[in-house]
Order: sequence, then structure tokens, then C-alpha cells
Amino acid sequence: MSVVLASSILLRLAGTGYSLVLLYRSGDHRFAFLTVMLGLMASRQAWTFATAGTTGLEELPGLVVSGLAVATVHYLAAYVEEENRIKSELSSANEQLRRFRKAVEHAGHAIFLTDADGTIEYANPATEDVTGYAPAEAVGETPRLWKSGEHDEAFYAELWETITDGDVWDGEIVNRRKNGDLCWVDMTIAPITDETGAVDGFVAVDTDVTERKERELQIREQHAELEVLNTTNEVIRDVNRELLQADSKAEVEAVACERFASAGPYESAWFATRNAVTDTVRAQTSAGIDADTLSGIVDAVNDTGHETVVDRALETETTHAVRTCGEQRPACERKVCECHSYGGAAATVAIPLSYRDAHYGALVLHASDAGTPDVIDGEILDELGETIAYAITAVESQRSLVADRVTELTFEVDPTDAPLPSLAAALECDLELEQITATDDGDGDLVAFVTLRETTLEAVREYVDAVDDIGPVELVREGDSLLVRLAVSDASIIATLADYGAVVRSVTADADGGRVVADLAETGAVRSVVDAVAETHSGVTLVGQRERDRPPETHGQFRSAVDERVTGRQLEALRLAHFGGFFEWPRESSGDDLAERMGVCQSTYLQHLRAAQRKVFEAFFDADRATDSRAPAGRSADPTTQFGRS
Repeated sequence: MSVVLASSILLRLAGTGYSLVLLYRSGDHRFAFLTVMLGLMASRQAWTFATAGTTGLEELPGLVVSGLAVATVHYLAAYVEEENRIKSELSSANEQLRRFRKAVEHAGHAIFLTDADGTIEYANPATEDVTGYAPAEAVGETPRLWKSGEHDEAFYAELWETITDGDVWDGEIVNRRKNGDLCWVDMTIAPITDETGAVDGFVAVDTDVTERKERELQIREQHAELEVLNTTNEVIRDVNRELLQADSKAEVEAVACERFASAGPYESAWFATRNAVTDTVRAQTSAGIDADTLSGIVDAVNDTGHETVVDRALETETTHAVRTCGEQRPACERKVCECHSYGGAAATVAIPLSYRDAHYGALVLHASDAGTPDVIDGEILDELGETIAYAITAVESQRSLVADRVTELTFEVDPTDAPLPSLAAALECDLELEQITATDDGDGDLVAFVTLRETTLEAVREYVDAVDDIGPVELVREGDSLLVRLAVSDASIIATLADYGAVVRSVTADADGGRVVADLAETGAVRSVVDAVAETHSGVTLVGQRERDRPPETHGQFRSAVDERVTGRQLEALRLAHFGGFFEWPRESSGDDLAERMGVCQSTYLQHLRAAQRKVFEAFFDADRATDSRAPAGRSADPTTQFGRS
């Protein structure tokens, strides 16, 4: 048998077996084709050898073909192996892509891809949850679709410059949802680069952090409100403490203005009063604000066509506030919000200054934070205003009592405008006020001791029973004239003057009307007092105003006045009673004991003692028939003040 032919047949049989094995391993149909082809080729050569009996040299090309066929099987096996590897890698990559796409589509964050110009090419379903726009609505648009306008152009320019330079931008941004609501978003934008490093797109991941941001802002706002509350409470405590040391109305106003103007968020403070004649607001003491700005604010208050926050405070005697546009908050009963600004302040608070019937205007505060009025309860500020008004009343009353130089104001009173002149006019008698003080029950009425001439007790009682502004009549002394005690309504001119710190020196009345004379120590307060009287008592007219000296009465002068009234025996009886404990309770010495020490009988001793007491009281009460302002609540009045001692 020819070696060439046998070798060719063996190669073909080996290739057939090799291909068959590969077919079994891979299941690739191409190996089935090669197996059949090589099998047929081997069968043909075996048939040729059996029938032709050739030497085999002519089969040499067939041997080459057999080698090539075996090589083809080998290279096909390598190709199939490489192909399977590539398919495996592609399948793995596709699985990863499938899982990645699934993760992106089911992610709770808005994820979208854009081209190099920022046009959105893909958006996951969560984009609708964050922006309100469905993926189909977002694709083809740019992120400007949900631009809020809360950031300036420089913010977006810096963002774009960062990502186009190939860097990642990460930060918070405010977007506007499709329904118009604002939302806070935590955004990360990363560039997508090609093989050369050039940016050919961007991927953005947005997380809605609105709830967290609102909580942070709420906590921050609460913290700021707490700071304002603590600051305001501290200012109020300081004001209350310093008011106790103030000696004049101007000092009271300066203390309040300076303490508020120096404590944030308050920027400035000033006192506003209303002129009863011109019905305009004017400014007095101020702090933290220049004269031109304050003048502009006052002009704005007077020129506006509607009721201002200052007007409301002055008229309703409750604290009111106003805020600038864009910072309005829900109004409450005590704080009225409106779109207006005073002097560029974010908020303005007007606190009325009223104590009983005394009205000293309003303390106006300007704040840099529009939320300031919401922090402090209006009732607390109302109480502060009452405290300041009380302090003004107190210092004015004190100055009127002790000042060396006072302004004397004389008013003519129409009988229909005051209780006591009405009494004198109705009975056609002469009336003179002796003393006046407040009642003990705290209802605000006054107790007056008045002398009436040319009338009877029955006529007085009959008149008093028919009116409401004078209380029950009690007879104190009867003779050529009547001395009676009666309660007078606190709506009288006496009460108004007293509430403004004036000390009423005399009240007289007859059938034609009355006349009231009062002293005022604070010269600068004359205008306020006159305006207050004109506003509350239309039938009262100022007819005289002059300054006069009032020498202070010293302890020695008062003692000399007593010494001039009492005899030596009366003074001795008084001294024994004082030092012997007769006025203590229980008594340390009885009348018998003191009479024995004095060497007289008890009746004689008591006669001397009572005569001395009467003369001391006369010196005390009758030295200056002045009426006193009622002692403000919370501060007990000194007895010498209560009964008009100068």
C-alpha cells in the first residue's frame, strides 16, 4: 500500500475523530460538517486504493488536502473557543448592564444622562418623583426645565464651569417642581469622558432633601427665635431694673430706647406721641437711628392713606407689628401684618405706653428680622409698655412734689365736664377741694374731701344720688360750711393730671364753673399734659401757665411749724406718749402711767395729748392743700405724698 495514500487516509480519519470530539464537546454544527466532510474524503481515498491499486504518488495532493483539513479543524476549534469566550464576556457584560439599568430605573434618586450640551438623553422614573416631570417629558429638554430662580446666574456659571472642566460638582440646589412648589435637592453631577479624555456627556444624581432641609431651617429658625426671646427678656429685665433708678421722663425714655437699640435683632427705637390738636404723630426720644431717617419714618406714618401700626397701637392700646413685603406671616389678634416697611426695617413693633388714664404715646421698635414679632407674646410687650408708663407717672409725680421750680398750669373747667364743678353748678354753691387720695379697693376712683358753702347736706346727698360720677356722701364736719367726704370717678380732670405726674394744688368751683391749678415739675412734659387734657376733656381750657419757685420744706422747717402751734405742755404730753410707747400695740404705757409721769390727772393729760395731735395733723394736712396723684399699682405711696405734703 502506498505510504502517501495511507498517510492521507490516516490524517483524514484523525481529523474526523478530532472533529467528532470537538462536536461532542462544543455542540457546534460546524464540527459536524467537518466530521462528515473528512469522513467522506477518507472513504473516497480508501475506495480508490481498493479499486485502482495505484502507487499513491498521484494522491500526494490529497495528502496535502488532508493536512489542511486537519489544520482547519484545529483552527476552527481555536476560533470556536475564542468565540465562546467572547460570547461569555458579552453575556456577562449584558447581564451587568441589565442589572445596572434595573438598578437605575428602580433607584430612589433621580438619575439622568445628558449630552455635552446638557440636553437630557435619558431619565429614570424617579425623576418624576423629584421634579414632577415624567421621563418622556424630560428627555430632549435641559435641566433649566426645573430652574427655580432662587440662585443667581453666577451660581449656575460656576456649576457649569466645574463639570465642563472634567470635575465633579456636588452640592445643594433649589429646584421648582412641575406644580410650582420649591424643593431642596442634593445634587451630584459627574462628567462622562471618551478615550481621549474629552467630555461628551454628563450624569446627574438628584436626591430630594426638602423634608430634611425644612427641619433644619425650622430648627435654625427656632434657635434664632429662642435667641431673640432670650435677648428680649434680658432687655425687658434691664429696662425694668433701670427704670427704678430713672429720675425724669426723658431718662425713662432714654433707658428704654438705648437698651432695645443696642440688642439684636432690634436696630433702633423711638417714642411716638400724637398731637391732639393736629392729630399727627411726632417723634421724641430715639436711639440707633439718625434724625433724617426718623423724620422720614414720621412723615411716612403721617402721610400714609391708611391706618399705620403706630396708629393702631395708640388707638387700641395693644401692641401691633408690621413686616416688609415677602416676609408676611399669619396675622393674629394682637399682631397685624401688612405689606409695608418703615425705614428699611424688616419688622416694626409699636408698644402703647398707658397706665390707667395716662397715655404717653408708644415705644416703636425696628428689627432686622421679620420674625421678631412672632417670638414675643404681645401681652408681655403690653405689660412692658404699662411698666414704662407707670415709671413715667411715678417720676413725674415725684418731681412735681420735690422740685424747686415748677410749671403752674391753670385750667378753667366747664361744669358739664367735671364731677365737682357739676356739683357746684347744680347746687349753686361754692366748692373748694381740701384733700384727695385713692380708694383702698383699687377700683381707680378717688376719695375727695371738699368744703361746700351756701348749701345743705340734704341737697348734696340728693344730687349725688342722681348722678353716677360721684359716690356716697359722708359728713365730716358741719357748721358755717360743710366738709364732706365723697368718691369721685377717675374720669375727672384731677385723675388725668395726676396720671401725667401733675400735682393738683387747688380746685375751686361755683355756679359758673370751676378752676383747677396744678404743678408740673417736668417742663418738657407740659405739651403732653395739655394735649392729654384737651383730648380727654373737651370742656377744659388752659388759661394760665407760669413757672414759679417752690422752696423745699425741710425737716427742721416742719418741726418749727409744729412748735409754733403747740404749747409746752402739749409738746411734753406728745413727747411722753411717743417715747413711752403709748402709740405702740399693745401699748407699753397707759394714759394713767403717762399722766402720773407728767404730774397731772389722766383726763388733763389726754386733753393735752389730743390737742397736740390735732395741731400736728393740721400742720401736716393743711400746710399745703395739694392733691396727689394716685400711687401707681405695685408701689405703695408715702403717707406724706398721699395727702399732698410738699
